[in-house]
Amino acid sequence: MKKFLLKLSPLFAAVFLFFACSNNVEKTNGGWETINDILKNIKQPTFADNEYNILDFGAKLDSTFNSKPAIQLAIDKCSENGGGTVLIPSGIYFSAGSIFLKSNVNLHLQDGAIINFSTSSKDYLPVVLSRWEGIECYNYSALIYAKDQENIAITGNGIFNGKASAENWWPWKGKTEYGFVKGMPSQLDSMGRPRLLKMNLEQTPAEERIFGEGFYLRPNFFQTINCKNILIEGVTFKDSPMWFLHPILSENITIRGVTVIGNGPNNDGCDPESCKNVLIENCNFNTGDDCIAIKSGRNNDGRRINVPSENFIIRNCKMKDGHGGVVIGSEISGGCKNIFAENCEMDSPNLDRAIRIKTNAIRGGTIENIYARNISVGEVKEAILKINLNYEPDEIGERNFPPTVKNIFIENVTSKKSEYAFYLDGLEESKINNVQIVNSKLDGVNNGNVLNNIENFKTNDVYINEKLFKN
Repeated sequence: MKKFLLKLSPLFAAVFLFFACSNNVEKTNGGWETINDILKNIKQPTFADNEYNILDFGAKLDSTFNSKPAIQLAIDKCSENGGGTVLIPSGIYFSAGSIFLKSNVNLHLQDGAIINFSTSSKDYLPVVLSRWEGIECYNYSALIYAKDQENIAITGNGIFNGKASAENWWPWKGKTEYGFVKGMPSQLDSMGRPRLLKMNLEQTPAEERIFGEGFYLRPNFFQTINCKNILIEGVTFKDSPMWFLHPILSENITIRGVTVIGNGPNNDGCDPESCKNVLIENCNFNTGDDCIAIKSGRNNDGRRINVPSENFIIRNCKMKDGHGGVVIGSEISGGCKNIFAENCEMDSPNLDRAIRIKTNAIRGGTIENIYARNISVGEVKEAILKINLNYEPDEIGERNFPPTVKNIFIENVTSKKSEYAFYLDGLEESKINNVQIVNSKLDGVNNGNVLNNIENFKTNDVYINEKLFKN
């Protein structure tokens, strides 16, 4: 190169170097070197050899007998005695209310073990501290709940079934497609908004946000608050009232080989919120909302608590139905950084997008250092990559918090069918910055791209409908 340039006039050489550099997309794999450091920090729980069989504590192999007290007693005794495994033998059990996990306990389901949960809301009282769509409150307990615990696990090959349907929890959403009929109570106030949202806007103290019976805010399936060293492995979760797996303010989380099935309203598969050091691998999602959605609090609550979600590795997962495969937002006011997704398969006419970032100038948040590679998409309904900084434009609130979205690196993505390849919609006052896409082949794209308010958008070796894409 140097010998060649010496033969050129100085002016021509300068022009040549300018164009050579401007067309060169930066290497996108530099950040991937950090995933080993993240993995080193994810400490899985270990347990004593003690075993506590729930049948010894009064549980019965009876789909109508309430085994919740026996399960809880076994968990409590196990934790008090230094920890170990609480064994759920093969068979069908019924739990009329929440199971509360305790430190140093592995709740293990043998092959063929099924726990069906009550659909009576009163069974999930008294209220506990929770987050509901990114807002703190006291509400019904999650079906499985833990607060201020460490070294906890749910393992095995059994099934947790929330039994939610259009006949119980789901009509509370307030939509007819989920069983709601005009005149029924729902989560909405007289203005058609969730009641809790007003308290967030007015910054009502969290301890005064008492919900539960009569307010119709559906609980999540699994929720931890301020916990660490968490393992969920092998089990299946079915038909949740709302979100499925929802760790909050927790760290060192491994979710491995889990199956999530539920097509109800807000049936997100896995929504870690304000969490750190998270590994999600070898999981299967078939959901009524986002398969994986990373969150960090909504609006004033997210900014007040101000804990981002960071250091996530998502790999070898399969996504079918859902609003998005790997999603960041929309409750993302606390920010998000260092997210890595690789070797995932996404394919369904009922999966809207493959990779998605969503926020607005009310929710704000800084979202940065997002990496995805080796993503195989069969079919999605809308876009392969969607970044929307004007999500829910009719949301009520002061638009004084323009989000920052930067450093998005995508490589080796293939797809067979979608409406758009890239749908990137930034804001005039807050442009999407530094998106790099390389070595990707996107076929069956019906409507090209939407590219608004973007800076530093670069592609290299990207083909759309077999034609080289030049931005």
